[in-house]
Amino acid sequence: MTVLKIARVAAIGTAIQLLMSQTAIAETLKVSTFLPPKHAFNRMLEAWGQELSDKTDGELTVEIFPAGQLAPPPRQFDLVRSGGADVSVVLHGATPGRFALSELAGLPLVAPSAGSDSAITSRRLTELVPDYLTEEHAGTRVLWMAVTPPLMFHVKGFDPSDLDSFKGKRIRYQGVVWQKIIEAMGASPVPVPPAETADAMAKGVVDGATFPFEATIPFDLAPVSDFTLTPGIASASFSVVMGDHAYNRLSDEHKALIDATTGPDRAEAFGAMWDKGEGAGRAFMEKGGVEVLALEQDKLDSLRQTLASVVDEVTQASEASGLPVADFLNAYTK
Repeated sequence: MTVLKIARVAAIGTAIQLLMSQTAIAETLKVSTFLPPKHAFNRMLEAWGQELSDKTDGELTVEIFPAGQLAPPPRQFDLVRSGGADVSVVLHGATPGRFALSELAGLPLVAPSAGSDSAITSRRLTELVPDYLTEEHAGTRVLWMAVTPPLMFHVKGFDPSDLDSFKGKRIRYQGVVWQKIIEAMGASPVPVPPAETADAMAKGVVDGATFPFEATIPFDLAPVSDFTLTPGIASASFSVVMGDHAYNRLSDEHKALIDATTGPDRAEAFGAMWDKGEGAGRAFMEKGGVEVLALEQDKLDSLRQTLASVVDEVTQASEASGLPVADFLNAYTK
């Protein structure tokens, strides 16, 4: 074989190796959410996926499976840990007690000193992951945490500004904290998946539900609600997680990009999107004929006293399990 032929063969071999290398590092992340397509979570995940694609010339992309196509809310975390999806959105309250520290971010009338806006609370909770929340999310990498704007009561058939009117009513909830809040108010908590809430209210299975304003749009609550009670009382916490198996299979360059595009900054940006959606959600409800009521200050003070027992009960139960509750809450609320 001549020197020229050897050089050609070597060049062809190098080109084939380069092509195979480029093909090997191309990745599509399978993202599972239980939320409807237009929900803020899916819109943020789409934006994140576009950013990954733009910065890798299409080598790293995401494919989103919304509305619980791959698993219902309680199975989202295990779905990722088992490899059924690469990334998922986890509602901590869907599996009571499993994310006990994370759920404390949703305690009634508890928030960082800077405020209860989701941009603030989501960033702060994400900042606390390394010190407090990694063990709760073992087997996954937390991309960012999210805390809803405080949830309000959206009800049908009674005036919620009269707190006594809650007695005997059936209220949709999710999570231990909200269960205890509803019970403390004399109502009966009923677990209903988010996507089934409007149907449950329409059929009289429940008399009301707890959501931030933003969520009333994708879950279409205006047609089945008469009143919304403000202010919001307590939040729900979420995490966006990536399975260790999925992260570890990525190239070093792609891992670095995942790290750079997630974390506290992404949490704050997502929270800001949620905060902005509150105005649109309120407008949606009012346009649909829902009357938005504000709780009078004396009644709010009374409710705060009632719900203090919920805070005590939840924190004491977590402390009894050996969790660093006081340290976590001090860090979260500072």
